[in-house]
Amino acid sequence: MTLLNNILPEQRRGKLKALLEAGKTVRVLEAHNGLSGIIANMVEVTGESDGQAVVRQFDAIWESSLTDSASKGHPDIEVVTFDSRLHSINEILAVTDKPMIVDGDTGGDANTFEYTVSKLERAGVSAVIIEDKVFPKRNSLEAGIQQNLQEPEVFAQKIRRGKSIQKSSEFMIIARIESLIAGKPMEDALNRATQYLQAGVDGIMIHSKSKNPNEILEFAKKYQVILDDLNLKKPLVCVPTTYNKITEDELSSAGFNIIIYANHLLRSSYMAMMETAKVLLRNQRSLEADPLCTPVREIFKTVGFLDVKEKDQQDEQTSNIPVIIPAAGEDLVLKEILNGKPKAMLEIGGKTLIDHQIQSLSNANLADITVIAGYGKDNLHAEGINILENPGYQKGSVLNSLLIAKEKMTNGFIMLYSDILMEDHILSKLKECKEDIVLVADNSTQYHQPEEGNILDYIISKNHYKPARREIRFISENVVANIGNKINPETATHEFIGLARFSKTGAEQFLETYSDVVSNFTGRFQESADISKLNFTDLIQEMIDRGFAVHYIEIHKGWLEIHNADHIALAQKSFST
Repeated sequence: MTLLNNILPEQRRGKLKALLEAGKTVRVLEAHNGLSGIIANMVEVTGESDGQAVVRQFDAIWESSLTDSASKGHPDIEVVTFDSRLHSINEILAVTDKPMIVDGDTGGDANTFEYTVSKLERAGVSAVIIEDKVFPKRNSLEAGIQQNLQEPEVFAQKIRRGKSIQKSSEFMIIARIESLIAGKPMEDALNRATQYLQAGVDGIMIHSKSKNPNEILEFAKKYQVILDDLNLKKPLVCVPTTYNKITEDELSSAGFNIIIYANHLLRSSYMAMMETAKVLLRNQRSLEADPLCTPVREIFKTVGFLDVKEKDQQDEQTSNIPVIIPAAGEDLVLKEILNGKPKAMLEIGGKTLIDHQIQSLSNANLADITVIAGYGKDNLHAEGINILENPGYQKGSVLNSLLIAKEKMTNGFIMLYSDILMEDHILSKLKECKEDIVLVADNSTQYHQPEEGNILDYIISKNHYKPARREIRFISENVVANIGNKINPETATHEFIGLARFSKTGAEQFLETYSDVVSNFTGRFQESADISKLNFTDLIQEMIDRGFAVHYIEIHKGWLEIHNADHIALAQKSFST
């Protein structure tokens, strides 16, 4: 809810300076309207390093002249008036609480700049960065453009005028040096930095359009010498748009205090919008565009649409998520042991499989349990469950049984195979997941050979084979690339254990994909010999192929699937212990 981000201007304004004084390298993301501001304000990735939780966020927001102009359909030549820019700035400030740095272009003449400083400071902006070009400027990143620099003495006077008009010590004026953009020598950039620092500027931004970071690293090294000579401590800012291979840690080590990702949200949204528009034109309908689009419900949630937000909170907070257990099939391997009973009624440690599952679900506060019966249905019984019948269980698959309970899927659901025993922490971990589709995957398949005759659902993780530059592995990287029982075990990274959670949106995607597949396809499909035998993992793979994100949580132990007599013996031993 965006109202939760309300903050007074005087509370926000000093946040940037406080971060810098604390010695933090400030990570900044561009925003060009309220929605992109919310993203910059709230987005985070979570991971783990050396057993410690790691959370990465952006520390501040960059209101960019380029992206503000482009989002209005205008070139970046200071054609958009400051009052129009101020409207965008206030739009972002209204829904965020992180400090904002504003791209002030050239700042205009000294008189105009005084008014700019006054208005930005009053709004709660933490800093303005102005570039030492002649008005009207031309964007720095376009090749072949004449870049006319202002005389450093004139620009230094503009800085003095701006500093003299501000009312608080918290507001910062930062000078953006364009010497390297204009093809001037390094000495020109350093001379300008010296004059601007002597004029009282609060920081320096060095800009470059080279793909190699060497010149900005050279400037950073010599900038520190200037600061030492002047006995000053003023932050250094960079915008690694073109020299994008260098990492934040490397920039920080070189002496940069503020790192701005200056236009990436607008550029990525433009690419996404163009692709979506083309998909709509090609297909003359919107179904194929859905995987490219954020669900409307997620937008409602993000921008604080109160009624939907309240419902979302109820969905997320309720502990009684429907659980569907497909238990209709006949187990031919254990047929003699079962003696006409469904596998769910197999006794392990004095309790049936289904009773063990009910106990685990109850421990996780999951009481809305539906079991799909078929083979031996008259012998299937347990307290606290709803039983539905799949009369065609012999002709279909687990997926067919699962869809008997389609009406239970409306607001999201958990699916559990009927022959799984698990420890309670696995369900607790699954319930905490926020992604729309989450499978539980065991990574121990990488370390042992599969049992002969045991058919397993294998997973290949999307990011498993990518070289890791960082030690931290982020949760968002747990994405399934392939799933199925015909995957080569040697290439598999995980085994799907038969437990999955779908949010309301995930359930909608699941059912819509199923409906489209059975309506429009015949014969062999994914790993199934015929569409009538379409399995759960086939449908999940089809969703992945269509662009839907399927995540997984990783486990290494704490569960057992009952496939044969050896598994029964192992389970009996575990429970007797």
